[in-house]
Amino acid sequence: MKTKHLNFSLLFVAALLSLVMSSCEEDPVPLKLQSLMAGTIDLNGATSPTNVPVLPTIVATFNVNVDPATATTSNITMVQDYDDANIAINVTVSGKTITIVPQANLGTGALYQLSFGTGIESTEGETIDAFQRTFTTLGTFAPAGAVAHFTFEDNANDVIGPWDPAAADIIDITYTASRKAAAGKAATFNGTTSLVEIPNGDLLMNTNNFTIAFWVKTNSTGKTNGHFVMGLAGWNGIQYEIFGAYDGSKFAIQYQHATGTAAEDMWFPSLADLGWQGWTFAKSLTVAQMTALLKDNWLNVVYTYNAAAKVGTLYFNGEKMKSFDFNLWPAGDAKKGVTGLKYAGLAADKKFALGFIQGRNNRTITDDWANYALPENNHFKGQLDDIRVWHKTLSANEILLMYNSEKP
Repeated sequence: MKTKHLNFSLLFVAALLSLVMSSCEEDPVPLKLQSLMAGTIDLNGATSPTNVPVLPTIVATFNVNVDPATATTSNITMVQDYDDANIAINVTVSGKTITIVPQANLGTGALYQLSFGTGIESTEGETIDAFQRTFTTLGTFAPAGAVAHFTFEDNANDVIGPWDPAAADIIDITYTASRKAAAGKAATFNGTTSLVEIPNGDLLMNTNNFTIAFWVKTNSTGKTNGHFVMGLAGWNGIQYEIFGAYDGSKFAIQYQHATGTAAEDMWFPSLADLGWQGWTFAKSLTVAQMTALLKDNWLNVVYTYNAAAKVGTLYFNGEKMKSFDFNLWPAGDAKKGVTGLKYAGLAADKKFALGFIQGRNNRTITDDWANYALPENNHFKGQLDDIRVWHKTLSANEILLMYNSEKP
């Protein structure tokens, strides 16, 4: 009986020790956010920052290790505020940190929301409550995805893509104050010899969906003829001109269709009406109203082409001015099947000229009026700034937001 009593006592002591040891074990530590940084910029502060780079590396640091399997793009998202577009991001986890990097540059001057959803766990199985943080990118507003941007801050370089002109292709350009202090400088053209020739212009325009946006200010002093503001082999590529009487302007653009290419004008005169082939909208401006836009004042010009809809649209100062629809061409007309923009000039004439209708050499248009060497021709006189190109169709809302952000 003593042995049995001793064994029972030992079992009781062992059970008691096990209970005491178990009660001494720490509970799992709750998963909590410690910091959220884009470089040195705090995204977790009391106010939403407005100076985040367009390609930020965002690091979320927690108090304990995060389970990598639970932190993915399924529960960590980034949304563009003005159109609710989801931004493609890469998410990686290392110990206590989650790193989020956009797959492409964000838009400038745009608001974004970064969300951490439910299901993110520590390696001990503790979860966090869902939370969101917002931030705004640096600069004035511009939609993401531009393939080229010429800012003219004392040079003619493309600050986004590879379209930097050679030094020899920048002729008689000066850089002077732009439309407002925040816009910095603009390229100034003298109306006789000034020219910038951008290489591989065909690659800028060869696309289905397309947008070009820029600021232009003509200088009418001593100028009695029109302005060839820019051109890539003229209408054999893409050109924009302002008429000498300042009573209208036009884009002339080459488009791809099933059997080749064809040119079509986005012609916008004063007193415009809908009596022309394919026009779906035209704002009728008096000569005085048109002149006020085109003569000696800063003007924001945007042209878009939507391949799916087959619609081209022109905007001045954020407002729709003109549109046409290739679907409205008659049956059997090749233009009814237009798919996008396509360069059709000479292979040796692919420099996109700023300040004239085409480049100086190997000219697609051989007429004397299209010869850069003749100073009496329609050389552009005035200023250009913030020329941007997208291989997508900007929305009317994006165009208005961009204008409001950049206007004088």
